[in-house]
Amino acid sequence: MVELEDGELRKCFPRGKKGGPAVGDHVAVTLQGEEGSIERIHERKNLLYRSDEMRTKQFAANVDLLLIVVASEPMFSDDLVGRALVGAWSAGVAPLIVLNKADLASTSVARQRLEPLRRLGVPLVEISATDIEATRRTLQPLLQGGCSLLLGQSGMGKSTILNALVPDARAHTQEHSQALGAGRHTTTATRLYHLPDDSGVIIDSPGFQAFGLSHLGPEEILLGFPEFTTHTDLCRFYNCSHRHEPGCGVLAALRNGTIAAERHALYERLLAEHETRNTY
Repeated sequence: MVELEDGELRKCFPRGKKGGPAVGDHVAVTLQGEEGSIERIHERKNLLYRSDEMRTKQFAANVDLLLIVVASEPMFSDDLVGRALVGAWSAGVAPLIVLNKADLASTSVARQRLEPLRRLGVPLVEISATDIEATRRTLQPLLQGGCSLLLGQSGMGKSTILNALVPDARAHTQEHSQALGAGRHTTTATRLYHLPDDSGVIIDSPGFQAFGLSHLGPEEILLGFPEFTTHTDLCRFYNCSHRHEPGCGVLAALRNGTIAAERHALYERLLAEHETRNTY
């Protein structure tokens, strides 16, 4: 679906299948009756990906701010949050962690788990999305004038946040499954919404269980770990992988506690996954 300049929505078909448009793209179209064709995708600021066990696909473009929604019930995955941050930083997108359901007693545990990321300088805000007015007061000033992407595992409350920010979105919400300890997928397609008074746009996406990073090579992966930067200049070897080499500035920082062990472990996992993919 393409939104025209006058706000009308039209179903338009891309020419060819390779590298098609993503939500947030700006495109040139030719209209033919009630439908049309996408002739060209304008230059992108960035492109984000999502993945499952079988494939990785592009899903959002031209994003200014990535809102990573987490909660303590069900408890969020540290690994997925870390991967989302790598995806954001490698694409030049500013991240913001939104700790939802902050009225729950278990939030103190979530807050403690997020502390290493807060120390890295990742902004963190706490909300209770069911308090609609307070949620708007907290989030709307942060979304002014830009394109924001709402991302999080199922059950974190993304749809409730969207409904608070965009009253006419009428996003479907469900209680998360207590039996499974994980949310049911309530959003099935990625979609862009206009914030009230045209103060910005927000993209809502399905709850993710894996964030697409398979398109990243070692250099792009390293961009996702900005805390390594001041230490890589101290490495003895120019092509240091920061995993086992002698004289590595990153490993020295890891040993003295300047770099968090969990973050370096994620870096190693991502490099190992990249090498495994290239092997096959």
